[in-house]
Amino acid sequence: MSKIVKINIISGVEWIEIPEAGLKLLCGCPSDVIKHIMKRGLIAPAETDGVPYETGPNALLLSDLMLQGGGFSNLAEFPIFQMFYRQGLLLPNHPNNTGKKPLLVGSREQVDAQIRYIHRGNYGLVSEREILEAGISPRWAKDLMRMKKFFTGGSIKPADTFLDTCIIEQGKVEFFPEVFINRQKTNIFEITYKEESVTVDLNLTGSQSYPSPYPINYFNLQRDYFSVIHSGIGDGWDVNRPSLSSIIIYQGGVYLVDAGPNVVNNLVALGIGINEIEGIFHTHSHDDHFAGLADLIRGDRRIKYYSTSLVRASVTKKLAALLNFEEEQFTEFFEVHDLKYDAWNSVCGLEVKPMHSPHPVESVIFIFRTLWEGGYRSYGHFADIAANSILQSMVVEDDKKNGISKAEYQRVISNYLLPVDLKKLDIGGGFIHGEAVDFREDKSKKKVLGHIDRLLTRNEKEIGSGAPFGTIDTLIQNYQNHFWRYANDYLTSYFPNAMAYQIKSLLNNPIVTFNPEEIILREEEVNETIFLVLSGNVELLSPSNDAVNILYAGSILGEMSGVYHRQSTTTYRAMSYVKALSIPCNLYIEFVTNNDMYSILEKYQEQRDFMRNSWLFGEGLSYGTQNRIAHVMESFTLLEGEEIIPEKDNPSIYFIISGSVERFVGASVLETITTHDVFGEELMLFGIPGLFRLRVSAPLVAYKIPHDTIKQIPIIRWKLLESYNKRSRGWMESEIGEKHLLQWHEEFSVTVDDMDDHHKKLFSMSEEVIRAVAWGDIKVAERALFFLIDYAQFHFHAEEEMLEKHEYPELAQHKRIHERLIETIRQLQKELTRNKFQTSVNVGLFLKDWILTHILTEDQKYAHFLEKKGSA
Repeated sequence: MSKIVKINIISGVEWIEIPEAGLKLLCGCPSDVIKHIMKRGLIAPAETDGVPYETGPNALLLSDLMLQGGGFSNLAEFPIFQMFYRQGLLLPNHPNNTGKKPLLVGSREQVDAQIRYIHRGNYGLVSEREILEAGISPRWAKDLMRMKKFFTGGSIKPADTFLDTCIIEQGKVEFFPEVFINRQKTNIFEITYKEESVTVDLNLTGSQSYPSPYPINYFNLQRDYFSVIHSGIGDGWDVNRPSLSSIIIYQGGVYLVDAGPNVVNNLVALGIGINEIEGIFHTHSHDDHFAGLADLIRGDRRIKYYSTSLVRASVTKKLAALLNFEEEQFTEFFEVHDLKYDAWNSVCGLEVKPMHSPHPVESVIFIFRTLWEGGYRSYGHFADIAANSILQSMVVEDDKKNGISKAEYQRVISNYLLPVDLKKLDIGGGFIHGEAVDFREDKSKKKVLGHIDRLLTRNEKEIGSGAPFGTIDTLIQNYQNHFWRYANDYLTSYFPNAMAYQIKSLLNNPIVTFNPEEIILREEEVNETIFLVLSGNVELLSPSNDAVNILYAGSILGEMSGVYHRQSTTTYRAMSYVKALSIPCNLYIEFVTNNDMYSILEKYQEQRDFMRNSWLFGEGLSYGTQNRIAHVMESFTLLEGEEIIPEKDNPSIYFIISGSVERFVGASVLETITTHDVFGEELMLFGIPGLFRLRVSAPLVAYKIPHDTIKQIPIIRWKLLESYNKRSRGWMESEIGEKHLLQWHEEFSVTVDDMDDHHKKLFSMSEEVIRAVAWGDIKVAERALFFLIDYAQFHFHAEEEMLEKHEYPELAQHKRIHERLIETIRQLQKELTRNKFQTSVNVGLFLKDWILTHILTEDQKYAHFLEKKGSA
């Protein structure tokens, strides 16, 4: 009988159980993974000495890649919380609290990122200084820390206080008694126990993404003047329902309240595409309200982000920890709008008041209102509130003790009981959630109860209502057709030179509805109608590749085949209920003729066909965005052997149509870039020229696309970041990377002689550490690391002094990176002492990553700055 049990959970997630060793290893932890393993029966109720609890994993294997399929691959917060609180590993006097800690297994980069992210998930902002930096007064900052420390038991502890970790890079490592793991290549691992072995593959391939744990019906929803669509009433443990969230429709605009796991699947079911979302109102940073943020980036414009400065700071720090980027980069993906506490903030006429709510992380409740006949219509969204009994226990008279003042308690209760027309309430109970009984006397017209993983009790049913997914509460009825307005907005923006009467002739056509999974236009059909998508999601299926690209509102379907009376080269299929303006081809042809657009259509046809079938441009781009990109795309050719020197003054990315390009360091090839791949993205992502030299290895035909055209398109930035992270991981693991990334090459120069000399010394010292570990001489390795730390601190200080002298605008974040690097090297020194590293490769991969991400990336930023300034 096999000693190792292996179960595939979903694509990119597996379960390894070795009963004899006591190991239950969850391999991969994307959002809602806990719900998936609950549904498979791998988490089950149990009881010991009359104490109920759940079974579950005791170790997590992290993906090597933070991003896959457009979403987060590693979100360990809820799996860890399940171990802490539902298994009882952290609960006082619980039979499972034996001193054993949950174990995180993975690369140093991902383990460190998860430690920082879990820390932020537990605590949010962790000091008065961080709260003050969010623009809060000193007095309130002290009060907020007193409140926070009440929830945290009096102190804020590093996440690794409660977690064990095992760093694996390459080579066999014992991570559990008699259980070994060996990374074979990125995201592929061999796990061995005694004489048995199994292989675990955490990669997603092609168009795969992580599926939702629950099925949802499709809805064909109306767009009211002011209404609330109930998009979630469950919590992070509810296996059948999405987490607590809402969608507000105001004057036809779509606004999310929170973005929990699987938000895109939920939106598809409701017939809403990413490009239709105006903004998100965010209550706080726990994963069941946060994990969907990555999905909101999958459009062609930045979605507006609305919350208070405190919540935004907490969310930004958590996202930055997760993705290992700087907090300032948050604005590259979202358009930030900070709201004032306890005041009515106008958002395109919709008034919103955020109010502080006591919680371990920074949290707000929202009331939304708009004026109508007879007064205001209002909606209150109260997620993750505190029960009255907990709030009462927090009241202290001494402002030196942890808790809240009596005045603060009265203010919070008064805010909780403000009457509105519709109020959605968290009644999850326990230490950090509300109770239904607290709202029995609430004078609101309708109360909706949620944030639970169970049915309402008899008493709760007497207090408030339920709200199944997709139900709507209409606060102000609609008397206009928003879809014709959408159509007019799209057409006038796409064809700015067309006369108004010509646009109106196109608008005077029916708006049709396609059912989910219905084919709109089939490959090889000659269509008589061209469709302008107004809502919903459409799949584009191309015979030339296996990718499934998703189109949103604003896309025009069947334009070229309709105008030229030829067969369609692709199939368009509704993923949800889809509404589209149905324009007869003959009418559209007349419109094209009258506006002399044939030459433009022909000019852009090749570029748009290319974009439509590419992994980078095929998804989420509207017709207008595609045209803007097509307008500036230039094709070019180069011969084999030619070296490519990207233009610094006119930075571009390059997309290969045919041929290949070698990325090389010294005289060795690090990577070969082939058809349908890109290069030159470093300047857009990191603000630096390419790290390595480029040479044509087979006759090249490629498109050149200026950064300025695409750098503000979130989905393109996100896909390039995902692709770059995967490739850079490959560089570090390659045989060439192992040999050359710790050797100095002239292309690594920052063009400042003193700094280059420092870097050469750091390279040399890093090689000394690796050699010492390879020889098995831990004492020599420790001494070498001590000197490396000492010299790194000297170098960082000199570098910071130089950058301050030249008024480098990113000096503050550069200093933060230095602090993290020193902290990480010190941790490496401790692990060497404990002999956790089994091979020199582990140390080498860390040092290569340090060199690649700091010296060859971050330091190249200031080199580029000094060169432009003329100071180098």
